[in-house]
Amino acid sequence: MNIIENIKNTIGEAVVSALNLAIEKGDIPTPEENIDFKALLKLEIPKDKQHGDFACNIAMMLAKPLKSAPRKIAEGIVANLSKSDDILKVEIAGAGFINFYLTNNYLYSVLSAIEKMGTDYGKIDMGKGKKVMIEFVSANPTGPMHMGNARGGALGDCMASVMEYAGYDVTREFYINDAGNQIEKFGKSLEARYIQELSGEDAIEFPEDGYHGEDIRDHAKEFIKLNGDKYLNTSSEERKAALVGYALEKNIDYLKTDLGKYRIFYDVWFRESTLHDSGAVKDAIKRLTDNGYTYEEDGAIWLDCTKMGLEKNEVLVRQNGIPTYFAADIAYHINKLETRGFDLAIDIWGADHHGHVARMKGAMAAVGINPDSLEVVLMQLVRLTRDGEVVRMSKRTGKAITLSDLLEDVSIDVARFFFNMRMAGSHLDFDLDLAVKESSENPVYYVQYAHARICSIINALSEEGIKVEDFANINTALLTEESELELLKKLCELPEEIRLAAIGREPARITRYSIELATAFHSFYNACRVKGEDKELTAARLKLCASVGTVLRGILKMLKIDAPEKM
Repeated sequence: MNIIENIKNTIGEAVVSALNLAIEKGDIPTPEENIDFKALLKLEIPKDKQHGDFACNIAMMLAKPLKSAPRKIAEGIVANLSKSDDILKVEIAGAGFINFYLTNNYLYSVLSAIEKMGTDYGKIDMGKGKKVMIEFVSANPTGPMHMGNARGGALGDCMASVMEYAGYDVTREFYINDAGNQIEKFGKSLEARYIQELSGEDAIEFPEDGYHGEDIRDHAKEFIKLNGDKYLNTSSEERKAALVGYALEKNIDYLKTDLGKYRIFYDVWFRESTLHDSGAVKDAIKRLTDNGYTYEEDGAIWLDCTKMGLEKNEVLVRQNGIPTYFAADIAYHINKLETRGFDLAIDIWGADHHGHVARMKGAMAAVGINPDSLEVVLMQLVRLTRDGEVVRMSKRTGKAITLSDLLEDVSIDVARFFFNMRMAGSHLDFDLDLAVKESSENPVYYVQYAHARICSIINALSEEGIKVEDFANINTALLTEESELELLKKLCELPEEIRLAAIGREPARITRYSIELATAFHSFYNACRVKGEDKELTAARLKLCASVGTVLRGILKMLKIDAPEKM
C-alpha cells in the first residue's frame, strides 16, 4: 500500500476531470491538439509547509499549448474541482501554482496499513515479479577484500533488499574470477613461495608482478604441511595447478566466511572458468564476428568499438590465442541476460571501470541483446578517517585495512549502515571515531535507540495494564499536534521512498529515511506525553509509537541491522 501514491492519484484524477470540465464549459481555451493531461501532471510535496501538502504546476505547463495565462488556467481548474473528503482546501499561488491542503484522514489510515502489514509495510508491487540479478563485490579470489569491496557489499545487498521490497524477483550473485591472467599470476606467486619455503629464498626469484601478501606465503606453508615436497620435482604446470587448486578454494571459503559475517549471502557463486569450459566464451566471440564486430590485427582478435560510436577498440583474443577477461565478461553477460533469462542485470563496479560500461553495453547490442537490460552502478572510493586523518593501515597487521580488519574495530551494524549512507556515486568518508560512539551523534545508535525507546514505552505501559489497541478501537482524530502529524506523514512516505530508491537504484534513501523517522519520533516524544489522563489520547499515542516501532524494525531488518529492544 502506497498511501502517497494513492492520494496523488486521487488529486490527479480530480485535476484532470476539472480540466476537461473547464474546457467543456469554456472556462479555459480548447487545445488545438489532444493533450494527455494525466501524463503532464506532476504533483510534488512542497518544501514549505505553508504551500500545502501537495502542489502542481500544470497551469504553467499548459500556458503555451492553450495560449492562455497560467493564472487563468489555474482558476479554471480550481473552479471546476469536485469536492473530496481528502481535500480540505485548494489555493492558487504566484503565477499559477495550485496548492492542495488535505484533511488528516489520509494520515490516520497509515496506522491501519501498518497494523495489517506489520514489518512488511512499505512493500509495493512495482516490479511485478520481474527477474533481476544484482552482481556485486566479485572480489578477486587471489586475496582478501578491501574497503571498496566492503562498500560494494553493503550497497549491493541493500539494493537487492530494496528491489525485493519493490516487488522484483531478485538474485544476488558473486562472480568468481577463477580464470585468466590473475590466476596465472596467483599460480606463479604460490609456486615461488612453495619453492622458497622448501629450498630457500634464493632457490627461485619471486615474480616482480606477483602477489606479495603474507597470505600467499601462508598458503604455501599450509600446502607443504599437507603435501610436503611432493610437487618440488614435478613440472611447473602441474605444481601451479595443484597450488592454485588448493589455495583458490581456501580463498573462496574465506570470502564466503567474511561476507557471511557481514550478513551477505549469495544465491549464486558463478565461476568464470565455467564459461571457458563450456565454450561460451568462444561462442560469444563467434557471434560478434558473425555480426561484423571483430577484426584481426597483429595476430589478435579485436572488438571493433568504433562501429558502436566509441573511440577505443578492445582485444578479445590475445596473440597467444587466449581470450581476454573482457571476452569472458561479454560471455558472462550473455549468460545472465539470454541463457538464464534475467530481465535486468545490475552490476556494481568501482568508478575506475567507467570506461568499460559503454563497451559492455555496446557488446550486448552487437550480439542482439537489448543494452538497456544491463545497468552498471559505479561506486566511488572510501576513505577511513580517525582523528580527522586518513587511515590506510591496520594497527594490528601494519597492512592495508581489509573488511575482516574493519569488522574487528566496528560492529557489523555500523559498517552496513555507514557504507549505505551515501549514493554509490559519492565519495564516502568513514569516520572510525564516530562509528564506535554510543550516542545520538552516531546515526546507527540514534535509529536503534528510537526503536529501543519505543519498546521500553510499550513494556512499561503494559506492566500498568495498558496495551496497544487495534486500529478499530483507536480515536485517531485526537492526534492533532504538529509533531504527531509530522510523524504520521513520515510513516506514510515509506512505500514512496521504496519506489524512488528502487527506480534510482539508491538504497541510501532508505538509510536516510530511517534517520528521518527516528528524528520525527524523538521530536514527538519530546513534545507529547504518551501516557496522560485522557485514556483515548494515551491509546492513540501508544498506537502511533507501536506503529513507528514496527516500521523501524522492518527497515532495519531490510538493511540487515539489529533492532535492539534495550540499549
